[in-house]
Amino acid sequence: MSQASVRRKPDDQPALLDTELEHLPPELRWREWMGRVEAVIFAANEPVPREVLARVVGRNCHIDLIIDDIRAELAGRPYELVAAAGGWQHRTKKAFGDVIHAAFGTPAGQGAKELSQAEALVLMCIAYFQPITRGELSSFFGKEVSRDLIGVLRAQELIASGPRSPQPGAPYTYVTTKTFLSQFGLDTLRQLPDFEALEDAGLLSKEKLLAGDIMPGFSDPGESGAYAAIDE
Repeated sequence: MSQASVRRKPDDQPALLDTELEHLPPELRWREWMGRVEAVIFAANEPVPREVLARVVGRNCHIDLIIDDIRAELAGRPYELVAAAGGWQHRTKKAFGDVIHAAFGTPAGQGAKELSQAEALVLMCIAYFQPITRGELSSFFGKEVSRDLIGVLRAQELIASGPRSPQPGAPYTYVTTKTFLSQFGLDTLRQLPDFEALEDAGLLSKEKLLAGDIMPGFSDPGESGAYAAIDE
């Protein structure tokens, strides 16, 4: 430790934030807490979890009630607070998506390229069956899921490596990420559509999935090194 560090005076230390605000009347105290919470969420590039927000408010402050009051004040604004990936985030309302696209050429909240149908279906399977290996995914689809396809999902930070599988060779498994939750407007994986509901809607068949007969429109991996997108 340098002498400068040893001789540092208390005045050189960052001032502690007054979170209790006991000098303010209750109404003004609540308004200040609301402003702090909204400012922290607004400044963040990703959903802000409860434990981070708790650092700027009093010990007896109810975060959920603060969020409710902020949402009420934003009711007439073009943006809102949404629960995503275990925290809260500011987002432009969907009704203004076309406006954002007209102004910037990119829909609100979307900076990454749109997934092909093949990539989206592989991502869906990872979401429902994680942790899952690339070999298991290939068995589901009846064709090899290429490393390139997995690389696209990883590059967009929608999936990440999970624990090693107990299978021979201990292959890596894949799991979804907080970015996946945030991008699809989910707070937790429990909010994924019910599997049986997807079957009832004709969007997914567990029997076909397990039989490797879900995606007849895939091209052979040898043709392009990755699955071709199914025509929409």
